[in-house]
Amino acid sequence: MNLILFESSETNSPLPRHDSRAAHIVDVLRRKVGDTVDTGLVGGPRGKATVTAISDKSVALSFAWDKQSPPPLAPIVLVVGLPRPQTVRKLLHSATELGVSAVHFVATQKSEPSYAQSKLWSSGEWRRHLLDAAQQAFDTHLPHISHGRTLNEALAALEKDHARLALDNYEAPQPMSGAPISAPIVLALGPERGWSARDRDALRAHGFAFAHLGPRVLRTETACIAALTLIRAQLGLL
Repeated sequence: MNLILFESSETNSPLPRHDSRAAHIVDVLRRKVGDTVDTGLVGGPRGKATVTAISDKSVALSFAWDKQSPPPLAPIVLVVGLPRPQTVRKLLHSATELGVSAVHFVATQKSEPSYAQSKLWSSGEWRRHLLDAAQQAFDTHLPHISHGRTLNEALAALEKDHARLALDNYEAPQPMSGAPISAPIVLALGPERGWSARDRDALRAHGFAFAHLGPRVLRTETACIAALTLIRAQLGLL
Protein backbone atom coordinates (compact mmCIF):
# COMPACT_ATOMS: atom_id res chain seq x y z
CA MET A 1 0.00 0.00 0.00
CA ASN A 2 1.40 3.39 -0.99
CA LEU A 3 -1.64 5.07 0.57
CA ILE A 4 -3.93 3.64 3.25
CA LEU A 5 -7.58 4.43 2.56
CA PHE A 6 -10.34 4.92 5.11
CA GLU A 7 -14.05 5.57 4.94
CA SER A 8 -14.94 8.67 6.94
CA SER A 9 -16.88 6.51 9.41
CA GLU A 10 -13.71 4.58 10.23
CA THR A 11 -11.61 7.50 11.41
CA ASN A 12 -13.23 7.90 14.84
CA SER A 13 -12.27 4.52 16.28
CA PRO A 14 -9.11 2.35 16.39
CA LEU A 15 -8.41 -0.22 13.69
CA PRO A 16 -8.82 -3.82 14.87
CA ARG A 17 -5.43 -5.49 14.97
CA HIS A 18 -6.62 -8.13 12.49
CA ASP A 19 -7.51 -5.45 9.90
CA SER A 20 -5.13 -5.68 6.93
CA ARG A 21 -4.39 -1.96 7.22
CA ALA A 22 -3.36 -2.29 10.85
CA ALA A 23 -1.15 -5.25 9.93
CA HIS A 24 0.42 -3.21 7.14
CA ILE A 25 1.15 -0.27 9.43
CA VAL A 26 2.72 -2.36 12.20
CA ASP A 27 4.18 -5.42 10.46
CA VAL A 28 5.13 -4.09 7.00
CA LEU A 29 5.82 -0.39 7.54
CA ARG A 30 7.01 -1.08 11.11
CA ARG A 31 5.51 2.11 12.43
CA LYS A 32 5.60 2.79 16.15
CA VAL A 33 3.70 5.20 18.39
CA GLY A 34 4.44 8.74 17.21
CA ASP A 35 5.23 7.72 13.62
CA THR A 36 3.11 8.82 10.66
CA VAL A 37 1.69 7.07 7.58
CA ASP A 38 0.17 8.36 4.34
CA THR A 39 -3.61 8.05 4.44
CA GLY A 40 -6.64 9.11 2.44
CA LEU A 41 -10.41 9.40 2.72
CA VAL A 42 -12.24 7.48 -0.01
CA GLY A 43 -13.35 10.11 -2.50
CA GLY A 44 -11.75 12.87 -0.45
CA PRO A 45 -8.39 14.32 0.59
CA ARG A 46 -5.09 12.67 1.37
CA GLY A 47 -3.27 13.33 4.59
CA LYS A 48 -1.15 11.94 7.38
CA ALA A 49 -2.13 9.69 10.26
CA THR A 50 -0.10 9.58 13.45
CA VAL A 51 0.02 6.32 15.35
CA THR A 52 -1.18 7.12 18.89
CA ALA A 53 -1.43 3.63 20.38
CA ILE A 54 -0.69 0.00 19.49
CA SER A 55 -2.03 -2.99 21.40
CA ASP A 56 -2.69 -6.66 20.75
CA LYS A 57 -6.26 -5.74 19.83
CA SER A 58 -6.05 -2.45 17.92
CA VAL A 59 -4.05 0.37 16.35
CA ALA A 60 -5.18 3.92 17.13
CA LEU A 61 -4.56 6.79 14.71
CA SER A 62 -4.94 10.54 14.70
CA PHE A 63 -5.67 12.07 11.26
CA ALA A 64 -4.69 15.37 9.66
CA TRP A 65 -6.10 15.96 6.17
CA ASP A 66 -4.82 18.09 3.31
CA LYS A 67 -7.01 21.02 2.32
CA GLN A 68 -7.45 19.78 -1.26
CA SER A 69 -8.45 16.43 -2.72
CA PRO A 70 -6.33 14.73 -5.42
CA PRO A 71 -7.08 15.63 -9.06
CA PRO A 72 -10.26 14.12 -10.54
CA LEU A 73 -10.22 10.87 -12.47
CA ALA A 74 -9.47 10.87 -16.19
CA PRO A 75 -12.40 11.56 -18.55
CA ILE A 76 -12.32 7.96 -19.80
CA VAL A 77 -15.20 5.47 -19.52
CA LEU A 78 -14.88 1.75 -20.26
CA VAL A 79 -17.66 -0.48 -21.56
CA VAL A 80 -16.54 -4.11 -21.28
CA GLY A 81 -18.28 -7.28 -22.40
CA LEU A 82 -18.41 -9.26 -19.16
CA PRO A 83 -15.39 -11.60 -19.04
CA ARG A 84 -14.39 -14.35 -16.61
CA PRO A 85 -14.26 -13.29 -12.94
CA GLN A 86 -10.47 -13.63 -12.82
CA THR A 87 -10.22 -11.26 -15.79
CA VAL A 88 -12.65 -8.82 -14.15
CA ARG A 89 -10.36 -8.69 -11.12
CA LYS A 90 -7.41 -7.73 -13.31
CA LEU A 91 -9.46 -5.13 -15.17
CA LEU A 92 -10.71 -3.55 -11.95
CA HIS A 93 -7.12 -3.16 -10.78
CA SER A 94 -5.77 -1.82 -14.06
CA ALA A 95 -8.65 0.57 -14.71
CA THR A 96 -8.41 2.02 -11.21
CA GLU A 97 -4.62 2.36 -11.32
CA LEU A 98 -4.89 4.16 -14.68
CA GLY A 99 -7.53 6.52 -13.34
CA VAL A 100 -10.60 5.84 -15.49
CA SER A 101 -13.79 7.44 -14.25
CA ALA A 102 -16.18 4.52 -14.85
CA VAL A 103 -16.32 0.90 -15.97
CA HIS A 104 -19.54 -0.70 -17.18
CA PHE A 105 -19.48 -4.50 -17.40
CA VAL A 106 -22.23 -5.53 -19.80
CA ALA A 107 -23.87 -8.65 -21.18
CA THR A 108 -23.16 -9.15 -24.89
CA GLN A 109 -24.29 -11.84 -27.30
CA LYS A 110 -21.11 -13.86 -26.71
CA SER A 111 -20.86 -13.29 -22.96
CA GLU A 112 -21.07 -16.35 -20.72
CA PRO A 113 -24.23 -15.78 -18.58
CA SER A 114 -22.83 -17.63 -15.56
CA TYR A 115 -20.11 -15.00 -15.12
CA ALA A 116 -22.75 -12.56 -13.88
CA GLN A 117 -23.54 -14.91 -10.97
CA SER A 118 -19.99 -14.86 -9.60
CA LYS A 119 -19.49 -14.16 -5.89
CA LEU A 120 -17.19 -11.39 -7.06
CA TRP A 121 -20.36 -9.35 -7.55
CA SER A 122 -22.68 -10.71 -4.88
CA SER A 123 -20.14 -10.52 -2.04
CA GLY A 124 -18.89 -7.01 -2.78
CA GLU A 125 -15.42 -8.36 -3.54
CA TRP A 126 -15.23 -6.14 -6.63
CA ARG A 127 -14.98 -3.01 -4.45
CA ARG A 128 -12.02 -4.38 -2.50
CA HIS A 129 -10.09 -4.57 -5.77
CA LEU A 130 -10.81 -0.88 -6.40
CA LEU A 131 -9.54 0.03 -2.95
CA ASP A 132 -6.38 -2.05 -3.36
CA ALA A 133 -5.63 -0.45 -6.73
CA ALA A 134 -6.34 3.10 -5.55
CA GLN A 135 -3.99 2.58 -2.60
CA GLN A 136 -1.34 1.36 -5.03
CA ALA A 137 -1.88 4.44 -7.22
CA PHE A 138 -1.70 6.85 -4.23
CA ASP A 139 -5.20 8.11 -5.01
CA THR A 140 -8.45 8.39 -3.10
CA HIS A 141 -10.86 8.35 -6.04
CA LEU A 142 -12.59 5.14 -7.13
CA PRO A 143 -14.18 4.66 -10.56
CA HIS A 144 -17.91 4.17 -10.82
CA ILE A 145 -18.65 0.50 -11.52
CA SER A 146 -21.83 -0.97 -12.98
CA HIS A 147 -22.76 -4.50 -13.99
CA GLY A 148 -25.87 -6.43 -14.95
CA ARG A 149 -27.04 -4.36 -17.91
CA THR A 150 -27.02 -5.43 -21.53
CA LEU A 151 -24.75 -3.76 -24.06
CA ASN A 152 -27.69 -1.88 -25.60
CA GLU A 153 -28.87 -0.64 -22.21
CA ALA A 154 -25.40 0.64 -21.30
CA LEU A 155 -24.87 2.30 -24.67
CA ALA A 156 -28.22 4.07 -24.47
CA ALA A 157 -27.26 5.51 -21.07
CA LEU A 158 -23.91 7.01 -22.18
CA GLU A 159 -23.37 10.75 -22.05
CA LYS A 160 -24.00 12.33 -25.46
CA ASP A 161 -20.84 14.45 -25.53
CA HIS A 162 -18.34 11.55 -25.25
CA ALA A 163 -16.18 10.45 -28.17
CA ARG A 164 -16.69 6.73 -28.82
CA LEU A 165 -14.17 4.07 -29.81
CA ALA A 166 -14.46 0.27 -29.86
CA LEU A 167 -11.61 -2.21 -30.12
CA ASP A 168 -12.09 -4.99 -32.66
CA ASN A 169 -9.57 -7.36 -34.20
CA TYR A 170 -11.66 -8.27 -37.22
CA GLU A 171 -13.60 -5.35 -38.70
CA ALA A 172 -11.65 -2.31 -37.51
CA PRO A 173 -10.48 -0.23 -40.49
CA GLN A 174 -7.69 1.59 -38.66
CA PRO A 175 -5.07 1.12 -35.94
CA MET A 176 -5.84 2.81 -32.67
CA SER A 177 -2.77 4.99 -33.05
CA GLY A 178 -4.54 6.68 -35.98
CA ALA A 179 -8.03 6.87 -34.50
CA PRO A 180 -9.45 10.27 -33.50
CA ILE A 181 -9.29 10.60 -29.73
CA SER A 182 -10.64 13.47 -27.66
CA ALA A 183 -11.90 13.92 -24.13
CA PRO A 184 -14.22 12.78 -22.72
CA ILE A 185 -14.13 9.36 -24.37
CA VAL A 186 -15.79 5.95 -24.09
CA LEU A 187 -13.70 2.88 -24.95
CA ALA A 188 -15.56 -0.38 -25.60
CA LEU A 189 -13.89 -3.81 -25.33
CA GLY A 190 -15.59 -7.05 -26.24
CA PRO A 191 -15.81 -10.13 -24.05
CA GLU A 192 -13.18 -12.83 -24.34
CA ARG A 193 -15.06 -14.38 -27.29
CA GLY A 194 -15.19 -11.04 -29.09
CA TRP A 195 -18.01 -8.93 -30.50
CA SER A 196 -20.82 -10.55 -32.44
CA ALA A 197 -22.25 -9.03 -35.60
CA ARG A 198 -25.24 -7.84 -33.57
CA ASP A 199 -22.93 -6.21 -31.02
CA ARG A 200 -21.04 -4.39 -33.78
CA ASP A 201 -24.32 -3.14 -35.24
CA ALA A 202 -25.32 -1.79 -31.82
CA LEU A 203 -21.98 -0.04 -31.36
CA ARG A 204 -22.15 1.55 -34.81
CA ALA A 205 -25.72 2.65 -34.16
CA HIS A 206 -24.51 4.48 -31.06
CA GLY A 207 -21.72 6.30 -32.87
CA PHE A 208 -18.69 4.11 -32.14
CA ALA A 209 -15.71 4.04 -34.48
CA PHE A 210 -13.71 0.79 -34.62
CA ALA A 211 -9.95 0.49 -34.19
CA HIS A 212 -7.43 -2.28 -33.57
CA LEU A 213 -4.16 -2.73 -31.70
CA GLY A 214 -2.32 -4.53 -34.48
CA PRO A 215 -2.32 -8.09 -35.81
CA ARG A 216 -1.65 -9.84 -32.51
CA VAL A 217 -4.62 -11.21 -30.55
CA LEU A 218 -4.30 -9.88 -27.00
CA ARG A 219 -5.92 -10.92 -23.76
CA THR A 220 -8.71 -8.61 -22.67
CA GLU A 221 -6.72 -7.22 -19.76
CA THR A 222 -3.64 -6.65 -21.97
CA ALA A 223 -5.67 -4.90 -24.65
CA CYS A 224 -7.28 -2.72 -21.99
CA ILE A 225 -3.94 -1.54 -20.58
CA ALA A 226 -2.48 -0.93 -24.05
CA ALA A 227 -5.51 1.02 -25.24
CA LEU A 228 -5.77 3.11 -22.07
CA THR A 229 -2.09 3.97 -22.30
CA LEU A 230 -2.53 5.18 -25.88
CA ILE A 231 -5.58 7.23 -24.92
CA ARG A 232 -3.88 8.77 -21.91
CA ALA A 233 -0.85 9.66 -24.04
CA GLN A 234 -2.98 11.36 -26.70
CA LEU A 235 -4.94 13.24 -24.04
CA GLY A 236 -1.70 14.44 -22.44
CA LEU A 237 -2.29 12.51 -19.22
CA LEU A 238 1.11 10.77 -19.08
